Amino acid sequence: MNKRALISVSDKTGVVEFAKFLSKKGYGILSTGSTAKLLKESGVDVEAVEDYTQSPEMLDGRVKTLHPKIHGGILYVRGNTEHENKIKEFNIDPIDIVAVNLYPFEETALKTDDVDTLIENIDIGGPSMLRAAAKNYKGVLVVCDTNDYEFIMNNFDSIDEEKRRYYALKAFAHTAYYDSLIIEKFNFYETDNIGIALKKVQDLRYGENPQQKAAFYKDPLKIGIADAKQLHGKELSYNNILDIDVSYRIMTEFDDTVCAIIKHNTPCGVALGSNPKDAYEKALSCDPISAFGGIIGINTTVDKELAQEIAQRFYEVVVAYGFSKEALDILTQKKNIRLIEAQKIDNAPFREIRSTLGGYLVQENDAKGKFKYDVVSKAKPTNEQIEDLEFAFRVSKFVKSNAVVYAKDKKILAIGGGQTSRIDSVKFAAVRAEELNIDLNGCVMASDGFFPFRDSVDTARKLGVKAIVEPGGSIRDNEVIEAANEHGIPLLFTGIRHFRH
Repeated sequence: MNKRALISVSDKTGVVEFAKFLSKKGYGILSTGSTAKLLKESGVDVEAVEDYTQSPEMLDGRVKTLHPKIHGGILYVRGNTEHENKIKEFNIDPIDIVAVNLYPFEETALKTDDVDTLIENIDIGGPSMLRAAAKNYKGVLVVCDTNDYEFIMNNFDSIDEEKRRYYALKAFAHTAYYDSLIIEKFNFYETDNIGIALKKVQDLRYGENPQQKAAFYKDPLKIGIADAKQLHGKELSYNNILDIDVSYRIMTEFDDTVCAIIKHNTPCGVALGSNPKDAYEKALSCDPISAFGGIIGINTTVDKELAQEIAQRFYEVVVAYGFSKEALDILTQKKNIRLIEAQKIDNAPFREIRSTLGGYLVQENDAKGKFKYDVVSKAKPTNEQIEDLEFAFRVSKFVKSNAVVYAKDKKILAIGGGQTSRIDSVKFAAVRAEELNIDLNGCVMASDGFFPFRDSVDTARKLGVKAIVEPGGSIRDNEVIEAANEHGIPLLFTGIRHFRH
């Protein structure tokens, strides 16, 4: 029986050279549509699929390779007498190589939300052929990646079963990724089974620790960290990327100029400012000791004045929406600092995924929302206090729970997070502020979760806290409200919790 290779590709990179190679190796070339046209024009002897199957394309090309003479030639088990007799009976030739890549759904999805256009770019025949060939990899070589052409041509006679299996698994991964893109684009998450499309950005030197392997993947249909441009410095680490993520989220949380300094995946200083330098200096004043070796995120362009301040201290990364030429001239003199230019994006909902032992947790992110509250105390906050309370409450969602944040004049004064009891977070932040000679008198306090007891309010009063915001919802809310009334402290309930574990 004749040897055949079926070639049908949307991405035609290198396909002419590959087809000519296979033809010289004695393979008859089957092809479809624009691929067949290109190969013929390039001097390759090609048999059109419709001529081979004696079944013309139909339904605007939707049906052309979905035919027994195609799938029979791919799927029959070599060496199985019954299978071989059956394909002879129906005059089916073996198809020994399948080189297929798919309609450009990903590229289309990045350009349009038009449903009809998207549907027309969902490939049906291509995934069917890839999966069929991959299932029968012992007898069929499947090629879904144009980057593999060169290796195959250079090593054709030594490609063994193990390598065929590798290409088969690559094809299954490719079709799974393709299907997941469709699910992602149509936001179809409410089923019992979901697909997640992940595209590798880079292998990392290691994970959180040197003994852990790691890589960085991106959601191909959303803009994020992976789309940022590194302008200077050594390669980003796993831990850098985690910290950049927190920085980036805070950058998108505020419309005004904000600077966040992140250390070990939690902020150690955040402030709004009238300009980049002002925001940075205020953020740094919260905890200049912890800021050493941290990551700076600022939702504007780093100018000369800010760059001069940053250059005086050691930081791992600076993330911003841009860097002036003068700022780059200053900061690039520091060999190891990474400078990351991120795209300005909306703080929109997306899925967060965390692994558990043998499973995954999937949730929507805690996206930016309108600050809504009820004043539940007798004392009412001033407008300035409301602004500070909103600022502190927004920052609290980026601090590890239990989170307590003290703020004044849109500047964080102290942060308590990661404690097993809320009162410990209240006290920890106060102790840290005292160590750094930061006066909390006159500030506001925000808590990411409700106060289970009145002790947090009692302690806040001793520290000079003048207004408090928390979600509410405790069975002892009345006791907490009573404490606020006793101390004359305005107390706001938001009904929204911001746990971050």
